[in-house]
Amino acid sequence: QVQLVESGGGLVQPGGSLRLSCAASGSIFSINVMGWYRQAPGKQRELVSVMQSGGSTNYADSVKGRFTISRDNAKNTVYLQMNSLKPEDTGVYYCNALGFTATMRNFASWGQGTQVTVSS
Repeated sequence: QVQLVESGGGLVQPGGSLRLSCAASGSIFSINVMGWYRQAPGKQRELVSVMQSGGSTNYADSVKGRFTISRDNAKNTVYLQMNSLKPEDTGVYYCNALGFTATMRNFASWGQGTQVTVSS
């Protein structure tokens, strides 16, 4: 079992910043991909940003230049620094991790989600 615990969401005004954190714990051998998805009310869950263990990153076009993903592999933690937030960034942000357990089984885990609300 691999558990993901997110933190850092909240209410922020347009143009503000938030930093999300997600820590993985459990029987982990390696985490190959770790990142963030979000789901706005009435919409499907979408990719925000992911980072490979080697450091390569992907970002949704809508967040490029505003959001920055980073990882601390030693702590099995991923961060999302969100700047210049817009109302359309509002949603539940979910952490996701893909990797191998200590018994060399694939895992794909989701966090419980953290609410981000951008509003004046």
